[in-house]
Amino acid sequence: MKSSPIKSSPGCRWLAWMIEVMPTVALVITLFGGACGGASAAEWPQFRGPGAAGAGVSAVPLTWSDTTNLKWKTALPGPGSSSPIVQGDRVFVTCYSGGAAAGQAKLTRHLVCIRKADGRVEWQRDIAAELPEDAYEGFLTEHGYASSTPVTDSGGEVFAFLGKSGVVAFDLEGKKLWQANVGKESSNRRWGSAASPVLHGDNVIVNAAEESQSIRAFDRKTGRQAWTAEGAALELAYGTPGLVTLDDGTQELVIAVPGEVWGMDPATGKMRWHADMGLTGNVSPSVVIDGTTVYVFGGFRSSGSLAVRAGGRGDVTKSHVLWTSRNSSYVATPLLHDGHLYWIDDRGQAFCMAAKTGALVYRERVDGMSQGGRPVYASPVLSDGRIYVVSRWSGTFVLPAAPRYEILAQNRFESDDSDFSGTPAISDSEIFVRSGRFLYCVGAGGRPEE
Repeated sequence: MKSSPIKSSPGCRWLAWMIEVMPTVALVITLFGGACGGASAAEWPQFRGPGAAGAGVSAVPLTWSDTTNLKWKTALPGPGSSSPIVQGDRVFVTCYSGGAAAGQAKLTRHLVCIRKADGRVEWQRDIAAELPEDAYEGFLTEHGYASSTPVTDSGGEVFAFLGKSGVVAFDLEGKKLWQANVGKESSNRRWGSAASPVLHGDNVIVNAAEESQSIRAFDRKTGRQAWTAEGAALELAYGTPGLVTLDDGTQELVIAVPGEVWGMDPATGKMRWHADMGLTGNVSPSVVIDGTTVYVFGGFRSSGSLAVRAGGRGDVTKSHVLWTSRNSSYVATPLLHDGHLYWIDDRGQAFCMAAKTGALVYRERVDGMSQGGRPVYASPVLSDGRIYVVSRWSGTFVLPAAPRYEILAQNRFESDDSDFSGTPAISDSEIFVRSGRFLYCVGAGGRPEE
């Protein structure tokens, strides 16, 4: 087991995590190597789909409701704000029960495998929480105990991150393969976990900032810890790391933390570069990757955004930061499409930004969106030239994937008054939307359950 400690000190917290200067290992081809190149219309294997780009290959319906274009809906064992994923003929989603009125003693996470064709539950695995957990209070009540999206690929396993209960691996038939600990600490806010695991070569990589102020890699077959990188600067970093493929074929693991962006060697966890930024407080959105350009959003009160070029060494603040902006997203990860970045923020405002310069194209208040609380947690996804944004209480809003503001549709399931916080998945001309009660499959000509 390799360890790369990062002990924080003002202005130089990256130094103790030694800059990796040796040539990296040969490129391992993974599904994260490109945005969507080569992905089939059936794949949606991780948070934000193939390459974490948020883009579906196939076209899904523009409109739906309880009686229109609904193929099936399946009751879930509990709520959650994680996203569904799709592998072959199966859909996987995580949920939780207990932990609120029932009390922590009954807190249980659930990994549910659902047949894609008809919504039948093939299997459900219940994982009792390792206690104590953070109390169900404050902002933790906004997203609950199942906020991390599982990850899979063609290798035959599915991996789920369960916060203080660690990382758990199952085969596609539901056999438990291993479970690994990531720590049991809490941040100063006690908000619980949000980041999702990613796959790189033979490893599962997890941002365990909340549990141990660390990023950890585990061997996907055995659960043995391959490396860990620790640092106090990770506190309040809730985003999922992204993988960048450089021009020479090597890869970097990139994550935003309060005040900095880090580029790491995904094979060892060692730091290669960092850039200072003005995004302070909690950083919740995941990084957005376009080739070797990384877009970063977040910060307390949506403090800003920036673009940085990957591939540097040491402090690249002056050499690699391309632009900065005061416009930002607080929770949702923006969608990059055709030179523009799109999102709806937690105040119900729709944004479009020019990716090359950071210039604001539009910012519009979304009519018909509830303005109570934080109305949007889900990240936007793309299908057939349209952007789909799931709001928490006002349905799914559809906008053109073009630098003009327009609401093309607002789709609701009127029979479901629970919270819709998960980012949807797109597969084979169907869109899968989860709420606190159900998983929905929407497709052209679908019929609701009797």
